Amino acid sequence: MQRPALSAVAELLKPITWFPPMWAFGCGVVASGLPADGRWPVIVAGVLLAGPFVCATSQAVNDWFDRHVDAINEPQRPIPSGRMPGHWGLYIAVLWTLLSLLLAWQLGFAGFVAAGVGLLLAWAYSAPPLRLKRNGWWGNAACGLCYEGLAWITGAAVMAMGQWPDGRSLALALLYSLGAHGIMTLNDFKSITGDRQMGIRSLPVMLGAPRAAQVASLVMALPQVIVIALLVSWGQGGHALAIAGLLAVQALMMRRFIAEPLKRALWYSGAGVPLYVSGMLVSAFALRGVVA
Repeated sequence: MQRPALSAVAELLKPITWFPPMWAFGCGVVASGLPADGRWPVIVAGVLLAGPFVCATSQAVNDWFDRHVDAINEPQRPIPSGRMPGHWGLYIAVLWTLLSLLLAWQLGFAGFVAAGVGLLLAWAYSAPPLRLKRNGWWGNAACGLCYEGLAWITGAAVMAMGQWPDGRSLALALLYSLGAHGIMTLNDFKSITGDRQMGIRSLPVMLGAPRAAQVASLVMALPQVIVIALLVSWGQGGHALAIAGLLAVQALMMRRFIAEPLKRALWYSGAGVPLYVSGMLVSAFALRGVVA
């Protein structure tokens, strides 16, 4: 049986995509308000779980079940190009799922449950019969929750010895998950042609590029406004002001993105999203102050 080269396996797992959930996990660690002393082994294990395991699993699952769409949109990817022969893409997706669960089991009950839900969403997003990505509303919601909220919750749970984080931490995690729905939409602009041909109703396909850009921007901005209000109500006005500043810069960039969505979706993803995730960390430190 022909085997794929290690370079093709690495490309399938897409290390560049691991950063958002690893960052969100770190935000959960910070938001717990607990000292890291003596917890570094499980923190490192959690970072690896969020990125090289759960996120990498989601990438392998998506590429396997998207191989026909990728043959139109991105034929250079490992599976449609033939560099990932036979059913190796599926084998790797299953293997990485099992390895992720094995690692998650070492992080306590809450961490295991959060990781398990994330893996279920990863499969539900791409695989039939659910294949949530066929609808941009449901698919992007699943991705946002998996990439941001559940990773944050896992980080907080690991620090709390497997216990669930408090309501304030859960609220911030869910709000940033909701905003990540817009981030996921940014990735759909490059795939409009293939998505339309294969019946995948992403928001740019359903709404058209201009309207989808407006929706993505609103969905990213509104949760941040709510976060700012919550931080003010928790007595963290300085952190709220910092996030307001980050949001103001995003708003200026959103105007350019909305004016030329097809041209600027990738630009905004690279330039605006870092401001969004920076606000996540600011809010985590704010919550640490509340806990303290």
